[in-house]
Amino acid sequence: MAVFSSVTLVIAFLIFTPSMVAFAGINLYQDVDITWGDGRGKIVNNGQLLTLSLDRASGSGFQSKNEFLYANIDTQIKLVPGNSAGTVTAYYLRSEGLSWDELDFEFLGNLSGDPYIVHTNVYTQGKGSREQQFYLWFDPTADFHTYSIHWSPEHVVFYVDGKPLRKFKNLEGVGVPYPKNQPMRLYSSLWNADDWATRGGLVKTDWSQAPFTASFMNFSANGCVWSNGVSSCNSNSSHNAWLSQQFDSTSQKRLNWVRKKYMIYNYCTDTKRFPQGLPLECTIRTNS
Repeated sequence: MAVFSSVTLVIAFLIFTPSMVAFAGINLYQDVDITWGDGRGKIVNNGQLLTLSLDRASGSGFQSKNEFLYANIDTQIKLVPGNSAGTVTAYYLRSEGLSWDELDFEFLGNLSGDPYIVHTNVYTQGKGSREQQFYLWFDPTADFHTYSIHWSPEHVVFYVDGKPLRKFKNLEGVGVPYPKNQPMRLYSSLWNADDWATRGGLVKTDWSQAPFTASFMNFSANGCVWSNGVSSCNSNSSHNAWLSQQFDSTSQKRLNWVRKKYMIYNYCTDTKRFPQGLPLECTIRTNS
């Protein structure tokens, strides 16, 4: 286009160690709102679990109560099991307006036994076309796994169970737009996209398997809450150390390992798509 066990478990899952104190909680009633789906989205178990469902009539979705201008978002998600072909579970940050910024995780369903594809994209000022896709190294339907978006002035990093999947560095100094001025809200949805999601639309949704359900828990948002044009962050506060978190050599090695073993598409190598030359950020090794 997000979630959850105890906060202790969330921290244990993560390999990097940003502060996870502010705005972390188990009670989803406090953090998110179901926004569409006519009852297909539900918060249950005293606020500890959220489920989104999809049937032939409609999907469903939720959004965070807060907007952020920089954040570290973690969510534990268990994806649609079985034959999920045609379905997409989206989990993303997005701003408002026609020239929006957006940071995307989209999980593309597949036939039973075939792996999900994790589709990522970065939009700046309404322009995307920065897709990278990966397989996962586990079955994302068998249990909950932590999916994280780290958005700071320095870089955007997508993480899975604490392992970096993708990094988009702030390269404004050389003319590459970077999301930094528009507050974004977290959204998640489960919807039908069988015109493109599975093998380019060749495999359609099997509605006899409906309703399809994805589950979320342990939403954690350590971020700069944006309200009435003001950020909650004070650059001098020790609680905001994550804002200047560096991507060290160990993280880079983990990222290289994931890219080598599990990346299946990278816009930065698609010369047929960009016959006039690859996007500028692709010529700089840190983002390509």
